[in-house]
Amino acid sequence: MRSETDGCIAAYRPVVYHRRILMIGIFAALVTLFSATVQSKPIAVIPFRIGEEAMIVDAVVNGRKASFMFDTGFSGAFLLNEAMNIGPASGETVLRDFVGEFRAKNVALKSLTLGGVSIPTPDMQVVQQPLAHMSESYNTHTDGIMGIETVAPYVVEIDFQKKQMLLHPKSFDITQRKPDNNRTFLQRMLPIGHNSVILQVETPSGKRMTLALDTGNAFYGTTHKEVLEEVDLWPKGTAPKFMRTAMVGSGPVDSFYYRMPALKVFGVPVEESVWSIIDLPSSSSEHNGTVGFGFLKHFHVIFDFERRRVWLERQSDFVGSRPVADIGISAGYDPVQKRAMIYRVTPDSPAAKAGIKAGDSLLGIDGAEVMDIGARKIQERFEGEVGTKIKVSTSRNGLLMRHELTRAMLVNGLPEGTAPSPSPASAP
Repeated sequence: MRSETDGCIAAYRPVVYHRRILMIGIFAALVTLFSATVQSKPIAVIPFRIGEEAMIVDAVVNGRKASFMFDTGFSGAFLLNEAMNIGPASGETVLRDFVGEFRAKNVALKSLTLGGVSIPTPDMQVVQQPLAHMSESYNTHTDGIMGIETVAPYVVEIDFQKKQMLLHPKSFDITQRKPDNNRTFLQRMLPIGHNSVILQVETPSGKRMTLALDTGNAFYGTTHKEVLEEVDLWPKGTAPKFMRTAMVGSGPVDSFYYRMPALKVFGVPVEESVWSIIDLPSSSSEHNGTVGFGFLKHFHVIFDFERRRVWLERQSDFVGSRPVADIGISAGYDPVQKRAMIYRVTPDSPAAKAGIKAGDSLLGIDGAEVMDIGARKIQERFEGEVGTKIKVSTSRNGLLMRHELTRAMLVNGLPEGTAPSPSPASAP
């Protein structure tokens, strides 16, 4: 027999049960909200400015303020102009780039401040070299290079639109994001290169190149002719046309421009892009080259070393690069001779056909002097639409020479004289 009390208890129990479920749900929601709040709060927000196709960040290194090009392709902590005194040398180190290795002195990194936040520096070193030319190269004050070792313990976010780099704690988990593979992409790093972000580029035939994500490479992408041969993008035994000079850490190297076919770059479909190809074997056993600033500037980039993931979010409708015409001169300021010098003339180019030679002084472009601009700015003045004219003044042994040249397309994989289609607006 049930009493009235039993009925009250029976009626009360469901109410208690539902309240418990409600409280558990509220608690779970609060935990989720708290986790999201913690996850979204960065450890440091580091503003940067855009130099000549590069990110320039300010830092305080061993108590000295300095500006650095941020280079995810450099596995160390810092390269710094040797003219800056940050302490006594602690030894030597060996650096390696596309073509070889070279030695430089290093100094123990005792303190580092980024975005006003002190960053731990266990066992890090600052490599010092003569780097006074970097401000000219990037067209803004630059004392050296900041490498990926400084930020590797964090989840690193690079926002090119806001011009800021954010360092997140490990609770910031991009693996839970769902990419749509149209504007957002989530890629797994290859299980190599623990001091670099290494991913893959897929060719139309399905063959792959292993390339590093490199904010320090000003080009769209850079690889080697032998790599193109291995993936059937370049016929073996065929010499390239329009050879140029590219500058890497150990000095100038032979290179040429090549218009790639449609690729998947780090999972992103790219219809058209122009790469700088080095005509020397690769010196790296880990990767075949790098994908550079020309590609990365179109994206919001996040990489996580611990979870081995990279998140790319498009900020531009056009993520490729199109060829431009020029006259075939490589030039820059020579601090010894204190003038702009022509250090290479591309064979079969308009400049070569006009009789301009390496070693000539470059005096002016379209009536404007070139003493106070960097090599990249000079190159930009040489570039333009196919068939347009440019006036160049040079000097050889004190003899002034004036030339009127017609810009031509000096890109392998593209017929000479072909005009590229108009470029749509791109990301900053």
